[in-house]
Amino acid sequence: MPRVLLVAATTGYQIRSFHDAARRCGLEVVVASDRCHVLNDPWCDGAIPVQFHDEDGAVRAIVRVAADRPLSGVVAVGDRPALIAALAARALGLRGSPSNAVRIAGHKLMTRTRLHEAGLPSPWFTSVPIGRPVGEVVDRVTYPCVVKPLTLSASRGVMRADTFQALDTALERLRQLLQLPDVRAMRDPTNDTALIEEYVPGREISIEGVVTGGALQVFAIFDKPDLLEGPFFEETIYVTPPLSEVDEQRVTRHVAEAVDAFGLTDGPIHAECRLTDRSVYVIEVAARPIGGLCSKALRFMGPTSDRVSLEEVLLRHAVGEPVTGYRRAPGASGVLMIPIPEEGRFKRTAGMDEARTVSGIEEIIITMKPGQLVRKLPEGAAYLGFIFARAARAADAVVALREANRRLRFEITPSLSVV
Repeated sequence: MPRVLLVAATTGYQIRSFHDAARRCGLEVVVASDRCHVLNDPWCDGAIPVQFHDEDGAVRAIVRVAADRPLSGVVAVGDRPALIAALAARALGLRGSPSNAVRIAGHKLMTRTRLHEAGLPSPWFTSVPIGRPVGEVVDRVTYPCVVKPLTLSASRGVMRADTFQALDTALERLRQLLQLPDVRAMRDPTNDTALIEEYVPGREISIEGVVTGGALQVFAIFDKPDLLEGPFFEETIYVTPPLSEVDEQRVTRHVAEAVDAFGLTDGPIHAECRLTDRSVYVIEVAARPIGGLCSKALRFMGPTSDRVSLEEVLLRHAVGEPVTGYRRAPGASGVLMIPIPEEGRFKRTAGMDEARTVSGIEEIIITMKPGQLVRKLPEGAAYLGFIFARAARAADAVVALREANRRLRFEITPSLSVV
């Protein structure tokens, strides 16, 4: 049975989805995850223990296992896992994008620099060491602008500033965020720098696809009906097809040009774009699939007309099977990432049965555990859960998602500490 290496964070939601997809494909998944190598398989999943901050050590651990259990492909969930996956693929002679390209894709300052060098539409940008006086960059900044950490994902740490004072406040807030224990545990040297860039107004969309031999194949274009204007950028609803007209050829061309500028050649991509009256601004092209459980919003019709998951398509792609015959299933689908209404300790959810009765709702998954600390953006790093809907029209899927979320009630008790 062919084996595929899945590089993922220990807490990644998608690991089970990949295991389920592998069984349907007749493949075996071998997981490599960021965990302590001293403990003897604490999750009883047989995973290869690696540490993302030790790239060479992670690759050595994977190569050792592959000597006894040969691998046919590599796929990753998350930006840091994607880099380990790229390094491992090269060491094992497997399909994958060059590690330098993946590193650029997962680093916001490198991304901005490369897109600018390639002549693609790009906001102005600058960087500043965390903790330096904001006055050092004041002559390089116009307003409104956006402050970002270089490598955190899911809009964590991203803040809009409309004035000099707001910029000063945002940079201090980001400095404090980057001192949080879970961030420091990453041991990521990029966390000593902040990116400041022009705020680009406009509608936001995302693109899901794969790159094969440098050629981009788009699976779906997601619309984001809730405007992301700040001061924080909490994403809520993704729906496909888009609610209103999108020049798909133009968007695909811009994303393909970004893929080429980075040097990505093989593997999944998740791109974020802003559409303005003048152009398409590629915000990022991550060398990984869409995060969390959001992939459950996608279903594909394959060569045999069976409905298959994104994970199954990606596994087949990883082992070299052609995936050009896969198309998004008819109709509309969407996901709502349940936002944090207040900070504190999560206790329980009410209204689930009522929410499930909403026409079009397919599934509701609460991922937050009782007793878990919940925080809002920009410090927060997790949603309460996910709601999935399917309908004939995208607008109907959005209505169903909003109504189901309205019926849910969350009990969160105040906490004396939110660190």
